[in-house]
Amino acid sequence: MNSPAPSGPATAGAGALDPGAAAARATDAILADTLHGTSRGVVVDSPPGAGKSTLVVRAALELAEAGRPLMVIAQTNAQVDDLVTRLAEKNPELPVGRLHSSDSDPYDKALDALANVRKSAKAADLAGMDVVISTAAKWAHVKGVEPWRHAIVDEAYQMRSDALLAVAGLFERALFVGDPGQLDPFSIVGGDQWAGLSYDPSASAVTTLLAHNPELPQHRLPVSWRLPASAAPLVSGAFYPYTPFRSGTADGDRELTFAVPSDGSGPDRVIDEAARSGWGLLELPARHTPRTDPEAVRAVAAVVRRLLDRGGAALSERSDEPSALTADRIAVGTAHRDQASGVRAALADLGVAGVTVDTANRLQGREFDVTVILHPLSGRPDATAFHLETGRLCVLASRHRHACVVVCRAGVTELLDDHPSTEPVQLGVTVKFPDGWEANHAVLAHLREHRVAWRP
Repeated sequence: MNSPAPSGPATAGAGALDPGAAAARATDAILADTLHGTSRGVVVDSPPGAGKSTLVVRAALELAEAGRPLMVIAQTNAQVDDLVTRLAEKNPELPVGRLHSSDSDPYDKALDALANVRKSAKAADLAGMDVVISTAAKWAHVKGVEPWRHAIVDEAYQMRSDALLAVAGLFERALFVGDPGQLDPFSIVGGDQWAGLSYDPSASAVTTLLAHNPELPQHRLPVSWRLPASAAPLVSGAFYPYTPFRSGTADGDRELTFAVPSDGSGPDRVIDEAARSGWGLLELPARHTPRTDPEAVRAVAAVVRRLLDRGGAALSERSDEPSALTADRIAVGTAHRDQASGVRAALADLGVAGVTVDTANRLQGREFDVTVILHPLSGRPDATAFHLETGRLCVLASRHRHACVVVCRAGVTELLDDHPSTEPVQLGVTVKFPDGWEANHAVLAHLREHRVAWRP
């Protein structure tokens, strides 16, 4: 999952610079390779909240200003619409094409208000635009056009290699930007029959690209502007050991306070611990449970309810005044859709609305002030590959700006020790590091320092 640690101007001496200077130097090196380099591709690894979209927008603007029309490839329509909006905000005069499907509701209608954006289901209608943006799935159907000199692939680690192959003929050079620590792209069938082969279609676009072109320039963004100083060391060490990063803020730069004092309950005590340290573990009694554990679901909902009832306020470097911790700034993350549905129902029973509740897959790329997550291994009798997927825990643990509360039953450490890896070793396959066992142990060891035991 993680590519080798890059070298060169993007990283040299970064530790001696303040976060802003380190990020600026990395960005300058990336743009230099993109605009003036001779390689057909440039790869950028980005930790959570490091400004991937900001980099993509800046690179697109600089390429367009240099007179080099480009195509931008994103993985979802939401990502495409977000990039179109960001480009329009940065340069309202820049002609941007939004290539969309022929569905009845193919794009965000807010784009209709942007005078510089032209929308069409046909690439020919957007010929001559400085920037044309669409999903990988839509680009795969574009035929018979003159190749673009440049392309930018956003969320490149979420793109399967077969999707890259389908669009590779549309551009001459490309900038690939993505987060190597997030979930691998999904395949609709098992990929064991291709494991270790150079044309494995289930591998990510970046993995396959570097396997065939190891000489391509590789960079990384060294600073997370989302994760607080309390979270970056754990997330970096547990999930990005070969591409370390740091927080853009220092201890004390952010503060989470509550107007209403604790009532002494488990949810309130873990909230106070998370507000103080950035992390909180609400540990329920050890027990094997159904996948949607009713008691754990109610515990998650209770934490959210108390977060709202206690009048939270979040102070950060973004403003001199604290911002109210409202429902839209809180998210709940789960491993399964049925668990998310159970949490939504439990929140509705408590009269809570407006809180984002979804699986790790759907929370990728999103940011909140506080997150409450149901640990993927809570209450399980076994440790399957799905629940040990490193990227799943990484996504869940890296969505917050201030604090993360983990709800989990006791006994997960013992579960991990009782279920060592039995995955077959595949020849020719790059070993993922860290594996699920190592990452889970690292996170749990840290969370034990912030544990609040509670018997509902």
